[in-house]
Amino acid sequence: MERLKNRPDFLRAARGIRRSTGSLTLELCPTPQAVSGHIRVGFTASRKVGNAVARNRAKRRLRAAAAAVLPLHGRDGHDYVLVARTATLTRDFAGLLNDLSGALAAAHARLDKPNRGDAN
Repeated sequence: MERLKNRPDFLRAARGIRRSTGSLTLELCPTPQAVSGHIRVGFTASRKVGNAVARNRAKRRLRAAAAAVLPLHGRDGHDYVLVARTATLTRDFAGLLNDLSGALAAAHARLDKPNRGDAN
């Protein structure tokens, strides 16, 4: 897994598929052709989550959850952004893993669904 670090990558993911659970929000989009072939992941936490210590703790929890779930359920050639919510801090880790797995399954199902605007 590679890390997303540039703002344009985060903005592109924000325009993609979004799935929210009680403890996190998952944003998903295809990786640009120039860097495709890997799973890329980014983490963010707004000031709504809390002070700097709380935001850093939330991102550490998201990094640990992503390291456990994305190698198993992530798809190559896609960018994932995990956005912390206030419940990220208090949710037990098993629940956080379940939330991420469920959000991934829902996002991938939406990604696999054909567009309604297609002629065929």
